[in-house]
Amino acid sequence: MSSELASPQTIVAPSRPESGFRRVGNWIYRFILFPIGQMLVFIIGAALLLTVLSYLLAVFVPVPRENIVLADQIGIQLPGMILAGIGTGFLYAMIALGYTLVYGVLKFINFAHSEIFMVGSVIGFEFTRRITDNDLLRYWSPVFFILVMVLLAMLFSGTLAVVIERVAYRPLRGAPRLVPLITAIGISYVLIDSTRAIMTITRNDFNLTYPTNEVGYLSTPIPLTFNGLVAGGFVNYTEEGLEDSDPIYDLMNIGGTRYDSIEVDGVTYDQFVVEDAVYEYVMVGGVSFGGDPLRVRNVRVGEESLRPDVVMIGGQDAETFIDGSNVVNVRMTVIVVVISSVIMLILLNYFVNGTKLGRGIRAVSQDQATAGLMGINVNFMISLTFFIGGAFGGAAGSLFGLNAGTVTPYVGFIPGVKAFTAAVLGGIGNVTGALLGGLALGLIEAFLNGVLVYFPALGQRYTDIFAFSVLILILIFRPSGLLGERVDEKV
Repeated sequence: MSSELASPQTIVAPSRPESGFRRVGNWIYRFILFPIGQMLVFIIGAALLLTVLSYLLAVFVPVPRENIVLADQIGIQLPGMILAGIGTGFLYAMIALGYTLVYGVLKFINFAHSEIFMVGSVIGFEFTRRITDNDLLRYWSPVFFILVMVLLAMLFSGTLAVVIERVAYRPLRGAPRLVPLITAIGISYVLIDSTRAIMTITRNDFNLTYPTNEVGYLSTPIPLTFNGLVAGGFVNYTEEGLEDSDPIYDLMNIGGTRYDSIEVDGVTYDQFVVEDAVYEYVMVGGVSFGGDPLRVRNVRVGEESLRPDVVMIGGQDAETFIDGSNVVNVRMTVIVVVISSVIMLILLNYFVNGTKLGRGIRAVSQDQATAGLMGINVNFMISLTFFIGGAFGGAAGSLFGLNAGTVTPYVGFIPGVKAFTAAVLGGIGNVTGALLGGLALGLIEAFLNGVLVYFPALGQRYTDIFAFSVLILILIFRPSGLLGERVDEKV
């Protein structure tokens, strides 16, 4: 040891052990807050960029067709486009994770993953249909019902992916990459035709319709009101006979002002009726989730069921609030998709980065031979990777079916291709890139669907052309994807 290293100036005091409270705080930040922050940054960044591009288009083409001002239409549809893009984007991200996990470990594209997604949607249908047909759904809470459906789809699809890897891919592990790729395409056709045959034999139909419309809390949309007038404070009776009325969703408001009375033709009322439900207050402005967006024509006050022409709230005409409002009806299935996706992505982030098995998968993805020499069971890690990827595909399939309503044995192709596109867009092999690519592609599609409809020569059918054109442009200038890293091959 040199004298320099032994000198007192270079002696480092031993660090104090990290306290339990600090360890918990670091864990929460690393595995919960940071992933959620990433998602929010991706969503906000992509939404802002696409909003700016949409308004730039409105500057160059202000009136795409007669009596249609593009800027006004974008302003009206903007919240709906963002919400639809988020729901679609999370679905693409969950499917894309199956592609990117397998590619990260084996360096080949599992094109049968889109059919594993399809099988998950069929499992979700079978479970939902049987529960509904046996009239058991009314005894199940919504959270428990969705949790069981998703877990069953994940278990079945994950197991199917492991079986496919063991039977079709493992014997070809040392073969040229084109061989397992062709095998994956063959497996996808086997899954499609097998599913069609089973459904035709058991149900005499392979167009499977989820009983979503039979489930009240899934079929009833929740209004999301921006800068509008929303009735709240529900009272459980109607004016006609003090009977129980249909339940409504509770009102949540951010940034609004509450008024506990309304004024009609100079008379103040502390209760009023909107479509047979009695309310005690209204929220003005801000963002309101739930409640009942107020329309003056639907308001009744007093015993004579007066339909007022003049409604004043806080000394101002209610029509001024209503004219400036923007109401978006949010489907409950979209909320289920987003919440479920966020939870599963957080769990995946913890598993990959915070567990011993996750470190084993990352080691195998870097160097299988060295990982094997270090005592890691390479075959088990590869099977585990296929199970996780298949489970995410199955979960996405069941949630997709719940949201779309109808699935077929061929339903996996288009979402699968788009999810693969999202994985490449974000950087194939990069888990965070799959999330970014899925959200970006979902938002791009939503904005294109909302804007292209006003162009007579184009329409929504051209959405995929523009979406894939964006992908081509990005890959021209950054072939490794948005978050992919350029890796030099060793000689």
